[in-house]
Amino acid sequence: MQGIKNIVFDFGGVLVGLDKYGSIDAFNKIGAENIVSYIDECRQEDLFHELEIGRISVGEFCNEVRRLCPGCNASDEAICDAWNALLIGIPKRRLEKLISLKSKYRLMLLSNTNPIHWHKAVRDFFPYEGYEVDDYFEKTFLSYRMHLVKPDEQIFRQMLVEGAMIPGETLFIDDSPKNCAAASELGITTIHAENGDEWLSKL
Repeated sequence: MQGIKNIVFDFGGVLVGLDKYGSIDAFNKIGAENIVSYIDECRQEDLFHELEIGRISVGEFCNEVRRLCPGCNASDEAICDAWNALLIGIPKRRLEKLISLKSKYRLMLLSNTNPIHWHKAVRDFFPYEGYEVDDYFEKTFLSYRMHLVKPDEQIFRQMLVEGAMIPGETLFIDDSPKNCAAASELGITTIHAENGDEWLSKL
């Protein structure tokens, strides 16, 4: 950690736990079986990608789910709940680690995410011991707001500029090897958090 002043965290898989089968089950229950393959195969194109990059609204996303699944008459709320079933919360040990790191480093978050998941996390997962999401991170860089997604190098370049960060002073933690590789190309130090928790012992 010598020379590191900024730590940038991914969201899904690094902070929040994921359960794709929980979401698959939830979509099946509301008659949206045609959506299941996107989740089961971790596909990010088309419908989910459009939401993640901010090209469609939540309402448009829900309408498209119903269009693709003729047997689904679920409400927008039920569709959002099914997609949010992917998220299983942020363990307290990770939140406590963020709090301890905050006194030593500038903490940022960079995530390929969507408004459905992000609003759920802000409401239900980040609040802890009086902390809210903005108390952990100096800045949050979210794909659906930036209209960019990892591993596109432009999202990293924009993050560095807006966060006033020098690559050689920045550590990036992500569960995707491709995202880590893209950050490394710009001179950013990386930790590939394959199982989600190993970064705790490295910091």
